[in-house]
Amino acid sequence: MSRIFHDIKLGLDEDLEEKLAWLVPNFSSYHILRQSVDARRRHSPHLVYSVEVYGPGENPPPPETFALSPIPYRGTPVLIIGSGPAGLFAGLRLLERGIACEIFERGSDCVTRLKAINRFWRYGQLDTRNNVCFGEGGAGLYSDGKLITRIKSPYIPYVMRRLVDFGAPAEIVYQSNPHVGSDRIRRLIPEMRKRLLSLGGKIHFDTRVTELLTEGSRVTGVKTEHGLPVRGAAVVLATGHSAEDVFHHLAELGVAMEGKSFAVGLRIEHPQHLINQVQYRQFAEHPKLGAANYRLTAHNNDTQIGVYSFCMCPGGYVLSAGTEADGLVSNGMSNYSRNSPYANAAIVVTVDHDQSFGATNIFGGLQWRREIESRAFQAVQQAGGSKELPVQSVTDFLARRAGEALPGSSPSGMKALRLDEILPGSLYAPLCWGLEKFERSFKGFVSPQAQFYGVETRTSCPVRVIRHEESLESVSHSGLYPCGEGAGYAGGITSAACDGIKVAEAITALLASQKVTSEKV
Repeated sequence: MSRIFHDIKLGLDEDLEEKLAWLVPNFSSYHILRQSVDARRRHSPHLVYSVEVYGPGENPPPPETFALSPIPYRGTPVLIIGSGPAGLFAGLRLLERGIACEIFERGSDCVTRLKAINRFWRYGQLDTRNNVCFGEGGAGLYSDGKLITRIKSPYIPYVMRRLVDFGAPAEIVYQSNPHVGSDRIRRLIPEMRKRLLSLGGKIHFDTRVTELLTEGSRVTGVKTEHGLPVRGAAVVLATGHSAEDVFHHLAELGVAMEGKSFAVGLRIEHPQHLINQVQYRQFAEHPKLGAANYRLTAHNNDTQIGVYSFCMCPGGYVLSAGTEADGLVSNGMSNYSRNSPYANAAIVVTVDHDQSFGATNIFGGLQWRREIESRAFQAVQQAGGSKELPVQSVTDFLARRAGEALPGSSPSGMKALRLDEILPGSLYAPLCWGLEKFERSFKGFVSPQAQFYGVETRTSCPVRVIRHEESLESVSHSGLYPCGEGAGYAGGITSAACDGIKVAEAITALLASQKVTSEKV
């Protein structure tokens, strides 16, 4: 019988198989369940494994396929708005359950979208339908391919297995910080699309949904910009955190929503070798460690404001990620190899929605972030720039002075500006406080080589579309299923994908209970 070993510590120059041979002499094979790097004691960073080991003559079972039982459904399709991780995984799960679905995406397919993004970075020509937030793959296509999540969901193994099926590296199944890379996830998404189409799904690119069709308080379908109504058994709302037009349409229909707390700040960039040195010291260039990352948090008990790092991208690039022509937004990504000479991460301040804007001002957070993005854009224009991101060295930011731009990774270029003046005053003091705290625990973080980019405003959506905890339907409109990051129920690729599956399973259970057959079409 196989044996499972947890917490196997392995020095950087030790071999896993040699260690296993000592634990289980003459073992036949093994299966890695978990792998992580422990660098808390900087004088001796090491790898930590959980492994299932098979003795002589034993063979590991084949990888789980997650075969699903379809229901006998022949009704109208489920309609999904948005082709980000939530929408794509909702569609895949529904189709595997035997339920027809159609996905509506305002942007284009992955290849067309990438061309538009490259034009924006190179020439400043923004396509409001195809950018870092909109188009096939959603914002997840340009968010480093990080699959780290802190949610507890039974669907995580399914998500990882399916991603591997579509071309993701096999190690994401067991890594503690799984990472696909933006370069690989771009090749993965078209394979996922092929699978959806092969199962009978339909995807409508370049098709913005302009209206939800309703009968009383029930959502019955959608109307697109092309004019034709499409009826569906249910509508999954998976539009992402930047589809402001959708939120305003929901308000017109009286769909229940609420303001949601979020976080805003700047993106910081360091030379990657500096982060490696801080984390790993003399082991910084060891090939088993690769590009170091970090996660920093601080909470001010007096003000009840938190400051934390978000979306850390080792060996990455800082991107211009706006969706409106009069606003600038920064974001980050890394390729699979993480071989850029720079590391970046958002450093953001928590914003309590009700305290800042009032409980009844649902769109207060949306309006505020737009104002910040517009201020950043106007500052670049007034300084003679066009497509560049505003930057300021961290030391100049703390000293509240102008200075020169440092070398950096952004394909859009940089314009040296006073980010300490562009940011609202309510964010400046907490950021300075947070930097001081981070420097104490992460010596070298506040470095003359560190540079801020503005502005990091799209960490999450400031609005939540309220749904029932059990049925997952909108509390005000039956047939509408708010889903993923834009609806306020996820915060990254993996959590959004899991929420899409969760919603798909809720719809499957409902349709199965109704026993909808071809006679009811």
